[in-house]
Amino acid sequence: MKKRILWTAAVTLYLLFVFHNSLTPADLSSQQSGAVLRFAAGLLETAGVPSGWLTEHLVRKTAHFAEYALFGVLLWNCLRTYELPRRVWTLLEAWLILAAPFVDETLQLFTEGRSGQISDVWLDMAGAAAGTLCALAAAGLLRAGRRRQASAGEKG
Repeated sequence: MKKRILWTAAVTLYLLFVFHNSLTPADLSSQQSGAVLRFAAGLLETAGVPSGWLTEHLVRKTAHFAEYALFGVLLWNCLRTYELPRRVWTLLEAWLILAAPFVDETLQLFTEGRSGQISDVWLDMAGAAAGTLCALAAAGLLRAGRRRQASAGEKG
């Protein structure tokens, strides 16, 4: 029960953070993206990698994908704490992976200088799906490792 509360709170707080970002006026959001761009370009240049290809647009789109990939990981971990039939769990996960980006981009319609983009809804959904698949793969690897340890313990 404690895990369920913890994961539900984590998903809720994270979505509030994401939605807060969408309510940031365009000029401030652009300043933040510009700072990330300068930081990333500096890292690349320090590593001897040319950074001319890195743009604010790429930084923003990567942020969308990464932000929602983390959402997918958190959501998967949250939903697995509930005792739901697999079909209900899958449908709920899919619905939330659609609903959260839709709400996120809708909020931008009411934010100064921002606009909601259907392409960002798709990008966000792809990020959330990728995060979910990563969480699923990590859980499978952990289960396989535990099985190997258990079978090695039985043999030893």
